[in-house]
Formats: sequence, structure tokens, C-alpha cells
Amino acid sequence: MRADELAAALRADVTSRLMSPSRARPSLLRIALLTAATLACFAANSLLCRAALGPRRADPATFTLVRIASGAVVLALVLAARRARPAGGTLGSALALFVYAAAFSLAYVRIGAGVGALLLFAAVQVTMLGWSAVRGVRPRPLQVLGVGVALAGLTWLAAPGASAPDPRGAALMLAAGAAWGVYSLRGRAAGDPLATTAHNFLLSVPLAVALGVAYARGASASPAGVALAVASGALASGGGYSLWYAVVPALGATRAAAVQLAVPVLAGAGATVFLGEQLTARVGVAAVAILAGIAVTLRR
Repeated sequence: MRADELAAALRADVTSRLMSPSRARPSLLRIALLTAATLACFAANSLLCRAALGPRRADPATFTLVRIASGAVVLALVLAARRARPAGGTLGSALALFVYAAAFSLAYVRIGAGVGALLLFAAVQVTMLGWSAVRGVRPRPLQVLGVGVALAGLTWLAAPGASAPDPRGAALMLAAGAAWGVYSLRGRAAGDPLATTAHNFLLSVPLAVALGVAYARGASASPAGVALAVASGALASGGGYSLWYAVVPALGATRAAAVQLAVPVLAGAGATVFLGEQLTARVGVAAVAILAGIAVTLRR
């Protein structure tokens, strides 16, 4: 065998080994672990916020300020480790981020973590799908059916009754979801999503400070409440977004949207286990309808 033939054979052997299933497993396992960690962070946001605001360990304005500020610090540190800096944010996106965070906190004074995560997730998806339709992207019949089923579930959940969530709290969480949907739509063209998110967090800090000043008379925060807010901002938000942007390229847009269906389920389970919230029949039926409807809209 000539030298060039031997080299070609060696290259083919190395390539086959690298592409074998046994070599692919660690990469797939890493993606699965990163995805699971990200979803756990997103669900933890609801649990941490409710744990702080439900028992009044902190007021909503203080929680929002600490959450946004600590999230901005962590994202800036992550970028510094990459030798990058926050860039690409806009005042419009920062405003949408702030409205999401503020309405999120105000809602969790009144409603449970499981119900809140369900309302938030549904509002995000409906907002994004609705905007696509307004922009002329005609939805397929299956998508229309899915949105209809999800909206029916939302209507059932919010209908008056003994087990319905607080109306004002539900409205605030729907507003938070709509704001997050707007923020996601505005950020789709970002060249570096992590740098853009970090910049938007920094730009929203003054807005959170203004909210804190406006609510200064009713401000109250225990050490436990501040610690929960820091955990929400630094770990669940800053850490969660960092992981999310690392794993989305591997998942692809459709799978990334689909796996988020697990967030309300994880939040509901965590609220039952850690916060002692009860899962009512109304919430269960609404959850099945909303998640099934959204799952249908995400099908190719």
C-alpha cells in the first residue's frame, strides 16, 4: 500500500470512529442535561418568586429590582468570561423585559406558582403566534385548531368559580406573558442573543429602580426574600438564559419551542412539593387543554 493510500485509510478509520454511535452519546447526553437544567431554571423562577411574595418576604418592587440587577451582573460576568461585553440591546426591548418582570412579580402576590407558570407560558405562545398572523404568516388549519384549544383551556381556567385564580393576578400574569412574547419577537434577529439579553437587563435596571422608588413607602424585604430574589435573578434568570442560548442551536427552533411545554408542568409539580399548593381539577383540565393545544401548533 502506498503512503497516500495508507493516509487515506487512516483518515477514513478515524472519521468512522468519531461518527460512531458510541462517540455520539456523550454529546447527546450533554444536550439533554443542559436542556433539563435550563427548563429547571425557568420553572424555578416561578417557585422562587412565589416563595418570596406569597408569604410577603419581599414586596414586588424590591423583588423585581433585585432580580433584574442580579441577573444583569451574572450575564455581564458570563460575557466577561467570553471576553465579550453586553451589546445590541434597545430601550424598547428593555421596556418589554421590565414590564414582564414587574407584572410577573405583582401577579405572584395573588396567584400560585403552578397556575402562574401555565398562564405565562400560554400568553407567550399566543402572543408570538398572533403577531406572526398579523404580519401575514398565514397559520395552517392545525395551528388554528391548536390555538383554539389553548384559548379554550385559558377561558376555562379564568372562568368565575370557587377554584378560579384571582382575576387581577391572572390578568397581570397574562400581561407578563404578552410582554415576554414581545421581547422574544424583538430579539429574534439578535446576532449574539446572550450579549443582547445582558444589555437589555442593564438597560432595564433604571426602570426597576424607578419602580422601587414609586413603591418605596410600602417596601419591605427580609433577608430570606432578598436571597430568593438574588437566586431568581442570578441563577434562574441569568444562569438559565446562559444555558438556554448554549443549547438552542443544538435543539433547533421547533424542538426548543416544544421542550418549553415542560416548564409549566415542572413549575406545577414543584409548587405542589415545595410550596404546598393543591392541584385542582380545574387547573388540571386547563393545563391539559393549554399544553395540548400549544403542542399541536408546534407540529411541523
